[in-house]
Amino acid sequence: MQIAEPLADSSNSETVEVELLGTGTSTGVPVIGCRCAVCRSDNPRNKRLRCSAWVKAHGLSFVIDTSPDFRQQALRSGIDRLDAILYTHHHFDHVAGLDDTRPFFFDNPNPLPCYLRADTAELMKEKFKYVFRDRTYPGVPELELRTIDGPFEVGSRYARSTDDEFRPVPVIPIEMYHGSVSINGYRIGGFAYLTDTNGIPESSVDKLQGLEVLVIDGLRHGKHPTHFTIEEAVEFSSRIGVKQTYLTHITHTVEHESESAKLPEGVALAYDGLRFGCEL
Repeated sequence: MQIAEPLADSSNSETVEVELLGTGTSTGVPVIGCRCAVCRSDNPRNKRLRCSAWVKAHGLSFVIDTSPDFRQQALRSGIDRLDAILYTHHHFDHVAGLDDTRPFFFDNPNPLPCYLRADTAELMKEKFKYVFRDRTYPGVPELELRTIDGPFEVGSRYARSTDDEFRPVPVIPIEMYHGSVSINGYRIGGFAYLTDTNGIPESSVDKLQGLEVLVIDGLRHGKHPTHFTIEEAVEFSSRIGVKQTYLTHITHTVEHESESAKLPEGVALAYDGLRFGCEL
């Protein structure tokens, strides 16, 4: 996999750059012990780490979720700066790499803000007591939970003076349903990231108008109680009129090349390392 270029000084740029760090479902692909054709495939686009995305804008660098594969993803993509984390929800495959943020504090002790829903924050405090409550273990990451219920801005964790300021990046949380659980997707300029959903309320649909790029849950063919199927994701994309849609959180029942050939124009399967940009 190609290593990402170092983060450029994009303080004056009105673009957002995105790299999908992982595009697989909770087991990852290949699945442990499975001998199916996809799990045995040599095609790198059939190898899927757990879901996460890296976003760069205005010279800032932040991720959406910290999957169990976050260390591997960060090393592969060359992430050497982290200004914030945006969490979608508390499930293991989206948060378990939280402790792998520790190296970002070796040269910068400033707290790392984690933006998330209030109910997700309470669950994270329980799941990671040693980080957010006890703090008795030396060297725990200095993570700061910041609850959100509306638009917010991601700022610089590295600014040291007025000469080293980076303009904040506006973010719009998008409420969705993951089964019966309310979670967040995020819109950043012309890009929206909506993983782990099988329902998007009308109030959120209104916030998704005019998108350039949509990354959305498209688990597999066949109904699932908490995820969009490929067909449902394609239908939703068509409904809101997105220019380009990428399906993520994909299982090992989906072979990249053969499935890609069946998708309509403007819709594609995502893959680990996929990069794109759009207007901020």
